[in-house]
Amino acid sequence: MTTKATSPNPRIDIEALGFDAGAHLLVKQALIALPVGGLLEVQGRAPGWAVQLADWCRSQGHGCERPAEAQSVARVTRGGLQSGRWRGAEPTGAIDPRQPGAVAQEALPHWGLAARGATVEAGAPAHHFRLVYKDEAWSDSAADLYAQAVAAQWNPDEAIDWSQPVELPAPVEQAIVQVMTYMIENENAALLVPARFLGQLHPHFREMQAALAMQVCDEARHIEVFTRRIRHGGLAPALSTAGGQASLKSLLDEPDFSVASFLLSVLGEGTFVNLLQFLQAQAPDPLTRQIARLAARDEARHVALGMSHLLYRLQQEPDFRHRLAAAVEQRFDALAGTSGLNEEVFDALVLIAAGGLSPAQVAHGYAQVQQLMGDMADGRHAKLVRLGFAPEQAARLSALHTRNFM
Repeated sequence: MTTKATSPNPRIDIEALGFDAGAHLLVKQALIALPVGGLLEVQGRAPGWAVQLADWCRSQGHGCERPAEAQSVARVTRGGLQSGRWRGAEPTGAIDPRQPGAVAQEALPHWGLAARGATVEAGAPAHHFRLVYKDEAWSDSAADLYAQAVAAQWNPDEAIDWSQPVELPAPVEQAIVQVMTYMIENENAALLVPARFLGQLHPHFREMQAALAMQVCDEARHIEVFTRRIRHGGLAPALSTAGGQASLKSLLDEPDFSVASFLLSVLGEGTFVNLLQFLQAQAPDPLTRQIARLAARDEARHVALGMSHLLYRLQQEPDFRHRLAAAVEQRFDALAGTSGLNEEVFDALVLIAAGGLSPAQVAHGYAQVQQLMGDMADGRHAKLVRLGFAPEQAARLSALHTRNFM
């Protein structure tokens, strides 16, 4: 292709290249450099090239003035995106032209699975997602937390030394197995809740989509390592109680994304971080301490994502705070007839901190678990205050949180 400047308008020469062999690419690239309404002169010598050019321009929404018999130059007028086959198309999310790919307040059905900022051709099928409003599903920190999650991924085979022998008194090893059994069912809930909403979230909000996907990956890895720790000592999983199952089912049944994030990520996983930190400090074997340290790091990121989302929503909708308080109260009432944290798990935590069965050891372990309960309550209270609850209300809501921790 050669370009000539014998007229005020840019000109290209497609030479003997026909439109059945790629000449349209040369015209298309030349038009990209022109504004809508700009003129491009095209000349060629392939048989029928001018007719082919006119047909192509018509299909693309561009104007075309074919050359007279004695001439070999056609004039093409660049059309806009609202003409030809692009009629009705619009960029997804270009709310502010100064911010390419800006996040829209509402993701429209006909945007479908298109990349944010892409122009969706008219006639594309509608995709009906349930979470389409930014206020209901956004976090300003999602992109950063996703990047942190990617950087912090760990391979259980490499990050944990599974060659370490576990030589604990039988009651202490059984206590660790009971706690790991309890943690697995809680992590199953922590995996399924974001996974369920992930399928309802419009991909326009891709940063939140990516952050939730990483959260699902984290929980799957936790379930794997907790299971391997149980098997490492040669035992089978221990008790799962009806009360614990009921508590977790209430999370799975919550239909609102923000409320579910509040109950799971802020209150539940926030409390779970305290539990993992307790195991990191109190477990009598390095393998359990190592597992707890790695899992706690992931869970802290999940809490940060939930807090970020809720802070964003409450900034847009301050009255939503009443809905969050009501959710805690309703969950408390629904679980009032259950036993909450089972006795076996509580006793197991005491034994883990005790490390043995002497009266002095048990007394030490019991005191450490009481301190854990206090730390959990303080942590919930601090998060509730940060979300804008008055200190007195935050204390009351923290006390109403399920005794099953999650």
